[in-house]
Amino acid sequence: MPTYLSPGVYVEEVEAGARPIEGVGTAVAAFVGFAARGPFNTPTLVSNWAQYTQVFGDFVEDCYLAQSVYGYFLNGGTNCYVVRIGGERDDEAGEPTGPEAVLGGYRVRAKELGAPEITVEVADATGENPPDDRFTLLVKQNGKVVETHSVSTKRTKENVVTVVREKSNLITAEETSSAPARPDRGAVTLRETPAAAPTPRRIAADDYVGDVADRTGFGGLEAVEEITAVAVPDLMGAHQRGLIPAESVKAVQLAMIAHCELMGNRVAILDPPPGLSPQQVRDWRQGVAGYDSKYAALYYPWIKVFDPVSDEHVFVPPSGHVAGVWARTDGTRGVHKAPANEVVRGAVALETQLTKAEQELLNPIGVNCVRSFPGRGIRVWGARTLSSDPAWRYLNVRRLFNYLEESILNGTQWVVFEPNDDALWARIRRTISAFLVTEWRKGALFGLTPDEAFYVKCDRETNPAESIDLGQVVCEVGVAPVKPAEFVVFRLAQISGGTSLVNE
Repeated sequence: MPTYLSPGVYVEEVEAGARPIEGVGTAVAAFVGFAARGPFNTPTLVSNWAQYTQVFGDFVEDCYLAQSVYGYFLNGGTNCYVVRIGGERDDEAGEPTGPEAVLGGYRVRAKELGAPEITVEVADATGENPPDDRFTLLVKQNGKVVETHSVSTKRTKENVVTVVREKSNLITAEETSSAPARPDRGAVTLRETPAAAPTPRRIAADDYVGDVADRTGFGGLEAVEEITAVAVPDLMGAHQRGLIPAESVKAVQLAMIAHCELMGNRVAILDPPPGLSPQQVRDWRQGVAGYDSKYAALYYPWIKVFDPVSDEHVFVPPSGHVAGVWARTDGTRGVHKAPANEVVRGAVALETQLTKAEQELLNPIGVNCVRSFPGRGIRVWGARTLSSDPAWRYLNVRRLFNYLEESILNGTQWVVFEPNDDALWARIRRTISAFLVTEWRKGALFGLTPDEAFYVKCDRETNPAESIDLGQVVCEVGVAPVKPAEFVVFRLAQISGGTSLVNE
């Protein structure tokens, strides 16, 4: 309390009522995979497709990261984080390949695949009577000279390769012979060739798992609290192309699940191997992928989308598009609504056309199916986790609890170091109850009244003297989440004409 020493009128600002708890975001996905360019092992925030192409390049043949991020935004996703792993086919210096051209005894490459058109011109050296080994290298973009390098063929500090490596922001150069001669005067335009297309190197599970200290792989995602879903769309494709061994695939998916369980605020979206029949998926799920986690969901089959690289339709993993469906459902209905019975935008066909009987084999073991319905399009037709615990069977229940827990955690930071007494407990109860009433009114909690939907207990019973002496405040919160109407049953009976069943 302030001290008053002279007569007068004073105004004080005091806190009254409960402090509001603001709901956290529920639809921020993270994608880990291969990209045409961009930073390696750095979680990068991307808010739209144009921003993704600016940082990571366009679609890449036989890689699914770009397709998945595009599908995410197409289906309603807003923000996501992208982690580029692996590497491109590169030279011994480790520089990524790009559009290239041969200039005499040198090969010149663009540092970035998506850069504007680059022309490299050989001109005479400046000054009077320059040595025969010296010349000028002009680097042009869209016809304008943007870099000028005075170079030599001799192995000195002015050597072509040395000068370009140290001073050029646009190109790299390498010798194609042991003693290259001075190139003839003229200009060449760097062109992309099949040999320059990005090709990820063979990778291991550690590339995905990464390290928390170095902020690589999944370890780098631990520093980003707002992520709510994690997908690795390139995993199965990399195995199919021989870039990652079969034993590492399961290790990566286990690491995804472990990461989500450790963070406690996100769910792993898993993809099955491509080309599997429903029976094979069931065997794979019960055998190799016998995961049991309330922080993971599996979707099958792969979906067919348009691929601008090949100008054809190709099959891609469903995880990216599904993550977008999650975001769209959260935005239109709320995180409590099961992200199912929703159209998958951009999908033109499915790798496997599932029947009702085939889904009956998969749904009980936690495989969420994507199905095609005549006149209703291709829809997500499952909303289960991979947990064997009936309490956490449904995906929307898990994600609702993630939302509630994170919101309450962030909204009650003011409690720390407050006097631990009845007044504090009452303020905690009011704060959390006000937040849960709002969620109940949105339809997120089950019950006709707030008393049926939740309870908040923070009093002398939950906070005995022993816990107060330890500096602890214990608040018990119980909520009744709404669960999806997964099986809708209409019971029809035949009645005799004229019989009235009113009030029966």
